[in-house]
Amino acid sequence: MNDLITWLQHPGLAHYLIISGLLFSLGTYAILTRRNAIMVLMGIELVLNAANINFVAFSRYVANSLDGQIVAVFVIILAAAEAAIALAIILNIYQNFNTVNVDELNKLRD
Repeated sequence: MNDLITWLQHPGLAHYLIISGLLFSLGTYAILTRRNAIMVLMGIELVLNAANINFVAFSRYVANSLDGQIVAVFVIILAAAEAAIALAIILNIYQNFNTVNVDELNKLRD
């Protein structure tokens, strides 16, 4: 019992990888099952945040450098740009078709 308490009190690489795996799984689930385009974008953000946790954890516990944090900052910048552009596209789609349901957007092919 004391080993479990010690393991939980001192987070290591395994803790961060478990959290990252859970976030990645939730993001993938949101991408694959949601019909609303906003929810799909939120799933993509979860996947990108899971990658950021991996970058930072591996740079802290394996490489002991700042490389992971630098890459995570670039991923955050990329995610912000992606969110701004995607929301602009979604607003334009809603204005033209009055829906953000990705299943009903087959009219875009015409």
